[in-house]
Amino acid sequence: MKSIVFTRYGTPDVLHLAEREPLDPGAGEARVRIVVSGVNPTDWKSRLGTGDGAATDVESVPNQDGAGVVDAIGAGVTNVSVGDRVWIFLSAHERPAFGTAQEYTLVPAERLTVLPESVGFDLGASLGVPAITAHRALTVAEGGPARLSPGALGGHTVLVSGGAGAVGHAAIQLARWAGATVIATVSSDEKAALATAAGAHHALRYTDDDVAASVRSIAPEGVDLIVEVAAGVNAPLNAAVLHTGGTMAIYGNDRGDALALDFRAHLVLNARLQFVLLYTVGLPALRSAADDITAALVDGALPIGEAGGLPVHRFPLERTSEAHAAVESGIVGKVLIDVAAE
Repeated sequence: MKSIVFTRYGTPDVLHLAEREPLDPGAGEARVRIVVSGVNPTDWKSRLGTGDGAATDVESVPNQDGAGVVDAIGAGVTNVSVGDRVWIFLSAHERPAFGTAQEYTLVPAERLTVLPESVGFDLGASLGVPAITAHRALTVAEGGPARLSPGALGGHTVLVSGGAGAVGHAAIQLARWAGATVIATVSSDEKAALATAAGAHHALRYTDDDVAASVRSIAPEGVDLIVEVAAGVNAPLNAAVLHTGGTMAIYGNDRGDALALDFRAHLVLNARLQFVLLYTVGLPALRSAADDITAALVDGALPIGEAGGLPVHRFPLERTSEAHAAVESGIVGKVLIDVAAE
């Protein structure tokens, strides 16, 4: 089978095409024939590693997310069957040889979810890290729902920072599906159009001087929940617009390396800061998210593409290095790798 591998950490050119033998699934595993692999920032960061060209422990295959067809199952697997169309999350977590940038990979069955027949492999490969991160961010607020469904966020106002990014896009869609009023902040009019296409009721430019006043004009009592990608630079804005007892769900610190907070402002607000990282959140939270996301898929709530607010950029498997370079450069939209025909 064709696989993209790397044996040293570094820039995208450490990735190369290789021939490897498919492996049989062990207990609790399934072998999946990958149709589409998705690329996320976490993938190029894992490939970069220390950035000094150090050797990897094993021959590694990039990419956590993907979609394909179950080809074989190991002992004890009951949640998927051979022939099922599935979407995959965290395929390579603690399993560096089993990323999705290859024709077949082994995946713990608990990281597989059956893809509804109405949903294509492109969308399935676009879920994983972004959608589960968004789900987690939307379900950590005190007094808020632990699960998402239509109406679960009814009466809540959610501010999504970076509404044109992959996580921001999913957060907008899931929050809108769950009944929230959604405000997104973006850097340009073009990105505002994408956030609006994703379902944001309001898309504001965070570069405007009066953005806090604009948020308050929409939510006079403040927003209930902030899904935050740039915690440091947005800290003053967040303190100015958060409702008393509100939550900042922080999954990123873009445009900065430090996080400094005004103690008194956050104390008076009784603000909650909840950090979000999928790798340590635990399987129950991951599975709950996967189930709710699949329900949203059935409802048609998570479209991608320009019309859905997330442009798609495609690369063949042999150009995976270019796909990684595109994500690393900050391309707007979702980068997908075509691995095999459906």
